[in-house]
Amino acid sequence: MSVEQMIWLSDGTCGLGPLRSDLAEQYWRWEENPSSLIGFGRPVPESLQSRTQGLQQQLAGRNIRFTVYDLTDAETPVPSGMTTLQPDTYARTAEFILVIAPEARGKGLATRATRLTLDFGFHVANLRSVWLKVLAPNKAAVQVYEKAGFKHVGAMRQAGYWRGAVCDELIMDALASEFSGPSVLASAD
Repeated sequence: MSVEQMIWLSDGTCGLGPLRSDLAEQYWRWEENPSSLIGFGRPVPESLQSRTQGLQQQLAGRNIRFTVYDLTDAETPVPSGMTTLQPDTYARTAEFILVIAPEARGKGLATRATRLTLDFGFHVANLRSVWLKVLAPNKAAVQVYEKAGFKHVGAMRQAGYWRGAVCDELIMDALASEFSGPSVLASAD
């Protein structure tokens, strides 16, 4: 495995590694896919040039960012998404963001990547809670987050758009004190 494909955390099927500048075009393609734009509630696409410049800032920033890898082919980890924790270091909390490549959806990688990111957040970054916002009609994402351990804590009414219609934006969180195994980090020596 090359340095570019270094895996920091793995559950055997999914792995997390560093964000990579050589994947800027892939990250951009995943984020600009219409289904991703709908999921984010972001109606305006971004240019590859703008995304590449933004990636350089992200690589130097303080957020915790991972490339998600599909490890089902043991010889060749396949970049398949990104996760981000945007920490509030004073409150010891972070906002969670997930993007999975359209071609990698439906394989369980989203749930696995979310759990691995929570594992890192709670056992390495020492966060006490991680929260997220998700558009209420995005049932697939809500289900992923529930499976990974997030719980519903509220909603911002009419705060988003889904396929051109106003919708609620759900708030979910996961607490370190409630994080249930298996943890790939808590069991590591």
